[in-house]
Amino acid sequence: MAYNLEAYSSDPLSVFGESTARNKHYLMQQMIERLHLDVPPPLRYFMWLRGIVSGLWGHLDLGKTRDNSPVIDAIGMAIPTTIRLVLASTILAIVLGITIGMITAIRQYSRFDYVMTFISFLLFSLPVFWVAVLLKEYVAIDFNDFLAKPEIPINLIIIFGLVGGLVMAGILGGSRKRFYATFAGVSVGFAGLLWYFSVTHWFIKPGLGIIGVGLIAFVAAAAVTQISTGLENRKSLISAASAATIVTAGYYPLQLLMNAKANFLSVLAVFALTIGLSAVVGAFVDNVDRRINIRTAVITAVLGTLPLLLDRYMQEFNKYFNSDAIAGRPVPTIGESQELLSNHQLNNFWISGLDAGMHLILPTMALTLISFAGYVRFSRGSLLEVLNMDYIRTARAKGLTERTVIVRHAMRNAMLPLTTILVNDFAGVLGGAIITERVFGWEGMGKLFNSALSNYDLNLFMGVFIISAVLTVVANLVADLLFGVVDPRIRIRK
Repeated sequence: MAYNLEAYSSDPLSVFGESTARNKHYLMQQMIERLHLDVPPPLRYFMWLRGIVSGLWGHLDLGKTRDNSPVIDAIGMAIPTTIRLVLASTILAIVLGITIGMITAIRQYSRFDYVMTFISFLLFSLPVFWVAVLLKEYVAIDFNDFLAKPEIPINLIIIFGLVGGLVMAGILGGSRKRFYATFAGVSVGFAGLLWYFSVTHWFIKPGLGIIGVGLIAFVAAAAVTQISTGLENRKSLISAASAATIVTAGYYPLQLLMNAKANFLSVLAVFALTIGLSAVVGAFVDNVDRRINIRTAVITAVLGTLPLLLDRYMQEFNKYFNSDAIAGRPVPTIGESQELLSNHQLNNFWISGLDAGMHLILPTMALTLISFAGYVRFSRGSLLEVLNMDYIRTARAKGLTERTVIVRHAMRNAMLPLTTILVNDFAGVLGGAIITERVFGWEGMGKLFNSALSNYDLNLFMGVFIISAVLTVVANLVADLLFGVVDPRIRIRK
């Protein structure tokens, strides 16, 4: 159906209508023969379908584009670009959206719930192209101008500090006294941190250092333990703290693996060392809950290693910032990479990765903001529905702690309706973020699809279409398999 609709919607020979070329009729005949325009569209569809069916015998043929290049090659070049574009934004939107949505459900009718409900509805109503334009203006252009003299005015420090304190106090909740204590403490701390960043020009010479990495690792250890078993479980807390200690202690030794000649295998080696040592420590802390201790230690090691790698990228930022290709404006508004970097810089694993990351900032933020709002509403509604069920009241009546009721009973069941939505949304975005890619000048599946429509390239159009269809089918299969992971009542019988 899609093939025939596209075939009848336009005329590829119309480009010759105003042509004055002497070989006009020859070119028209050549296009007719190459695109089989002398064959009715329904029959042309079966000619294309023959190449798809031949894929069952290992000879997949998606046809050729209008410029006579294989469609499968064009898609093969576009898919990695789209994956790089949407992977970070989709994961970030899912993690933040589900986390904040479930917090708002737990804190129903609180200040935080009202604020996040308003923000989510606001973001959900915004068109992505308008968000992209705002990001270009205020996140790229204005921030690049700010880096010329990276000093934050005292009034902005106060405002940001108050906002940060208000958000954290809303998340933690509690009595009025606790709310104001949290608000005051976080506001002063956050404002002090911004003041430190301002006076040290941290934004052009960023870094976490061993103190920053260690602090984040131990905060992650406390958070993972609280969510997994509760801080009262001392064995689990010791396992997580040991993992954080391993990451912190390995800060300087691991720099040897993260030199300028490092590669992706070096990054995997860093994770393997921190995760492996943490798992061994978790296994020996206690024989009774060994599996839980290992799990807590491993998750802490992963979360603690991420800032370690981030710090390594930060160490190269000043060189990247002062390079001739960047000229003091590191946040780009268009493109996938900076082609003017020298070969020496491109051969540096960390600088090339930093360049790719800087180009991802704007499109990632645009896609995250739009998707994030939907996930907040879905997860909030799903968890509220579960919290009102009989088995949750039964669990509370048995005397289980609120953390156990929420984490072990409510959240897992609330994830069931979300699983299908998450996986299918991911597959849909992989099919092409058409508007986002066009605004930011990325050469991905979205731009390929738009080019196929505008150029009457039926083979390319159907190639993108069939890839999107396959991804949707695979996404549904993955969602069904994930049900068995999320819900222990669902098992696959042999």
